[in-house]
Amino acid sequence: MDSGLYAAYTGLLARTQALDTAANNLANAGTAGFRAQRDYFSGVLAGGVDQDPETASQVGQAVNGFGVLGGNRLDLGQGEIKATGNPLDLALEGQGFFAIQTSRGVRYTRDGAFSRSSTGVLQTAQGEPVLDANQKPITIPTGTIYVAPGGSISVSTTGGSVIAGRVGAFDFAEKSVLTAEGANRFYANGAKPIPASALIEQGSVEGANEDAVHGTMQLVLVQRQAEMMQKALSVFNNDFDKTASEDLPRV
Repeated sequence: MDSGLYAAYTGLLARTQALDTAANNLANAGTAGFRAQRDYFSGVLAGGVDQDPETASQVGQAVNGFGVLGGNRLDLGQGEIKATGNPLDLALEGQGFFAIQTSRGVRYTRDGAFSRSSTGVLQTAQGEPVLDANQKPITIPTGTIYVAPGGSISVSTTGGSVIAGRVGAFDFAEKSVLTAEGANRFYANGAKPIPASALIEQGSVEGANEDAVHGTMQLVLVQRQAEMMQKALSVFNNDFDKTASEDLPRV
């Protein structure tokens, strides 16, 4: 009975935490460049100091036999690329990120809904400069803009065609260094980026890699699992109450 109680408790704890993840994924299904979080599981006492079956306590062995939520990992799978017709909207096809200069430092994003500021700087919807391959802001003159798959920006002006710069596409050898900030931005925690192999598609924006249908199904599934664990925990609690009220007085 003890083991059943521990299993129900750890299961409820894991499903309650997973509910937050599923709800956040669903809420951002329409956010450009959003990367969903996926759950992974581990033993309750994994990595603890008392793991030897010969020396571990009975409670410790029982609890550690059941999986709990170990945390979340970023799903870096490709999102759907949608055409917008805006020549400054850019989407990455493949692994990589755009670099942007924010008030908190350089951040990385897959949201390529860009525009040209009044001074000609390529910027995000929040007015933050988009960086080139050397992590410098890009200034674009007035004219017809063409962005090559490799990121090179050429502009046709009355005086001819000029190269305005090259949009940077960056990646990381270890994706685990990335920490999500908000819905679609990532902090590299001091890790050095490397050139990405992704191709840039002009006139398009990448959507989230979580769609509303699958997000809703996952949320409902986790809710039902949490309800089942809650009912199981209630059953075990009732059994304990019964034992306390009927058997203990006989002792």
